[in-house]
Amino acid sequence: MTSSTRYAAAPYAEALGRVPVRRAELPILGGLTRYWDYGDPDAATTLVLVHGFRGDHHGLEPVVAQLGAGLRLISPDLPGFGESTPMTEQDHDIPGYSRWLREFVAALGLRGRVVLLGHSFGSIVVAATLAEDAAEYAGQRPDAVVLVNPIGQPALAGPRGVLTRLAIFYYWLAAALPERLGFALLRNRIIVRVMSEAMAKTRDRPLRAWIHGQHDSYFSAFSDRRVVLQAFRASVAHDVSEFAARIPEPTLLVAAVDDDITPIAAERRLRGLFPDARLVEIDGVGHLIHYEKPVEAARAITDFLAERGGRA
Repeated sequence: MTSSTRYAAAPYAEALGRVPVRRAELPILGGLTRYWDYGDPDAATTLVLVHGFRGDHHGLEPVVAQLGAGLRLISPDLPGFGESTPMTEQDHDIPGYSRWLREFVAALGLRGRVVLLGHSFGSIVVAATLAEDAAEYAGQRPDAVVLVNPIGQPALAGPRGVLTRLAIFYYWLAAALPERLGFALLRNRIIVRVMSEAMAKTRDRPLRAWIHGQHDSYFSAFSDRRVVLQAFRASVAHDVSEFAARIPEPTLLVAAVDDDITPIAAERRLRGLFPDARLVEIDGVGHLIHYEKPVEAARAITDFLAERGGRA
C-alpha cells in the first residue's frame, strides 16, 4: 500500500508517494493503538513519532515525506485520537501517555538505533517519558531525541497567553455543558478555523488553504469529550522545561522563530536545561513547522542523525 492516492492534493504528495507505508495496530493499556510504519522495515535507524494535541499521524506526514529514504518511521495516533481508541487502564494525562509511549515502544520490539520525535504536545509526552528514573523506565531508551516546536515554557507565559486563557475558558465551557452540546462545541468548525488562521504564518494562499483543510479534516478526530478535556488540561499544565534536566540522550530542538506558543527566547533557555542539546531555529514560521517548513525540519533532523552515526 502506498500513500499517493490518499494524499493526492497534498503539497508533499509526490514525495510521500515514494515512501512505502504499512498500517498496523497494537493493544496497549486497554485500548487499540493504530500506527503507520513508513520506509524500510529493515533500516538501521527507526524514528518513533508522537504528534501534537488534537492531531493524528497525518500532521507529521510532510516531514515523513522528506525523511523516508533510508529510515524507518513509525507514527501512531495517540490513544483517543485519530484511529486509536482510548486507554481504559490510564487517564489521558501526562503519566498516562508516558506509560503508553513506553509500552508502545517496547511492544514494537525495535532493533538498531531508535530515535523518539515529539511535536508540540508530543514533545511534552516524549520528555516526560524519558525523564523517568532509570529504575522505573521499563522500555527501551532511545539513542537520541528530536523535539519539534517544543513547548518550552508554561502555556500561559507565551506571547499569546490571552489566547491560552480563552482556550481554557472554551474547554471549561465544553466540560460544563451537557454531553451532546459540549461535544458539538469541541468540534465546532468555526472555532477550528479561527485556531487555524491564528497559527498559520505562511502567506502562500494554496498552502494556507491546505493547512486549513488539514485542520478541518483531522483536528476534531478525537473519540469523546473526556479524552480531549484530559489531554487539554495536560497540555497547559506541563511543559518540556520540567523534564529537560533528566534527559541524558542527545537531543535536537527544532524551534520556530515566530512561534506564538513558545517564543524563541524561551527555546534558547530550554536548550541550556538539557545535558546535551542542539537548537536549530527556523525563520518565517510559527507553531506549524511540520506543515509550513517540513523540508527545513527534515534537513535539521538528517544533519543531527548524520552527526551521530549516519542516517541508517
